[in-house]
Amino acid sequence: MTAITRSFISKLRRCSGKRRRRLRHRQNKMLLSDKSIREAIKAGKIVIKPFFEDCVQPSSIDIHLDNKFLLFNKSKHGIIDVKQKQEGLMMPVEIKDNEPFILHPGEFILGSTLESVKLSSDIAGRIEGKSSLGRLGLLIHSTAGFIDPGWEGNLTLELSNVSPLPITLYYKMKIGQVSFVNMSTPVDRPYGSKGLGSHYQGQKVPVASKFHEDTRT
Repeated sequence: MTAITRSFISKLRRCSGKRRRRLRHRQNKMLLSDKSIREAIKAGKIVIKPFFEDCVQPSSIDIHLDNKFLLFNKSKHGIIDVKQKQEGLMMPVEIKDNEPFILHPGEFILGSTLESVKLSSDIAGRIEGKSSLGRLGLLIHSTAGFIDPGWEGNLTLELSNVSPLPITLYYKMKIGQVSFVNMSTPVDRPYGSKGLGSHYQGQKVPVASKFHEDTRT
């Protein structure tokens, strides 16, 4: 039992039943601090591989860019039909150590985190960009910033350049940060459970959209 947990239990015992419920609900929905992140990692509730201790920030963990990308194959498809599986819509590209990948203005690609992330059924996460990279016009996700409880795998990045100049990306550079929050209760069906349509569980590389699978009638 951690010092935080012991203190919280002691506080609960001194409260009325109604206030006790409010405190428990508030405790369960807290954003994890650096200390709580380390405790959750030690307890196996958060698993990050590889894990670098010096990447733990006050309320998040810095993550790095992998060397694999998916680019749109504009020569093969003239339109994206969200209801159809379009073979060859995206093509893989892999860079070497110290080799730059050039992301041009207005370009959108998929990348991946170097780290794999695994969450327990009572912890959710959120991925965000780095402030210094955002000031250069680099966005690392367009909508998919939420990480469900039960998630396991590398995180696909939705990389776009909104600056007027090309941006160079490098293998293993710091690319973003992940924060974590305790759920009010463990979820009944974690991500990856049967029937949820969890398309991306266990992914190791950037994976193209599988939205067409949700539009089947």
